[in-house]
Amino acid sequence: MQSMTYTIDADELFVRWHQQRDTRARDALVERYLPLARKLARRYTGAREPFEDLLQVASLGLVKAVDRFDPSRGTAFSSFAVPTIVGELKRYFRDLGWSVHVPRGAQEQALRIEAAQEALSARTGRPPSVQELAQYLELSIEEVLESLETAAAHHSFSLDVPRDDGEGESSTLADTFGEEDERYEIVEASATIASAARRLSPRERRILGPRFLKDLTQTQIAAEIGVSQMQVSRILRRALARLRELTDPREDPARPR
Repeated sequence: MQSMTYTIDADELFVRWHQQRDTRARDALVERYLPLARKLARRYTGAREPFEDLLQVASLGLVKAVDRFDPSRGTAFSSFAVPTIVGELKRYFRDLGWSVHVPRGAQEQALRIEAAQEALSARTGRPPSVQELAQYLELSIEEVLESLETAAAHHSFSLDVPRDDGEGESSTLADTFGEEDERYEIVEASATIASAARRLSPRERRILGPRFLKDLTQTQIAAEIGVSQMQVSRILRRALARLRELTDPREDPARPR
């Protein structure tokens, strides 16, 4: 039995698909016009993208064209399908050109900003300010700043790219990022002190808490717990000396005293 692609007129196939939702007619239309998608995909074949990937994108555009085409308008399907397929291919390359995934709306806004920068630079002979871009595109300054940040995702650089630090020493871009977070040492010290403090006497802990957690003075602590300021000072010195012993790496914290 011959394929429906060749035995039924294309107009009849469109009627069956759009009016009767006959999926066999839809498949037959896609098969019939697949050479058109293949021809358009070949136009964009290059070293970067395999032809099979482009054909898949073009075929998706063809399916969209079949679904959206209205035969009652009297337009030839090929005239409608070509811009639809080409548009799908261009969107594919536009999305592919970004270093990270960016929503399509944000991409379009960023591209508008880039075009405006070129137009204003050609007009004034200098890079435009954010305020000038906002006025030119009728956007808020916040929208322009956000789009400028988005545009930075259009291109990326390897972290291993060599760079000159200006002092005759070579390094890479990765060397300029980050630094050791001093808070890690604070967290580690806090955990060490908390562990050591559990080995102090209840009275020593009662003095240390208000002094270092509440930042109370010795006089305030003395009044709070009902002892003299001299007693608080003596207990505090003894507790701090004990903590230094317990947290000294040269000492064995597990050794009984």
